[in-house]
Amino acid sequence: MARDSCLARVTAGVAVGGAVGGAVGAVYGTYEAIRHKVPGLLKIRYIGQTTVGSAAIFGLFLGAGSLIHCGKSY
Repeated sequence: MARDSCLARVTAGVAVGGAVGGAVGAVYGTYEAIRHKVPGLLKIRYIGQTTVGSAAIFGLFLGAGSLIHCGKSY
């Protein structure tokens, strides 16, 4: 497989998007759980749902952007 193959770029885009989305989701989920006074262990569940959801969305969009950009040659 070539070093700069399209699949490698899309995979890297999804991975970076997932990492960034997870970090943003964890921070935002923590803020929202504290702000809305989510009780007890439900905070962990709420933060986890926000983290996974944000990671999935960011990863999807960054992967799609990498796929679109992959076909262009400059």
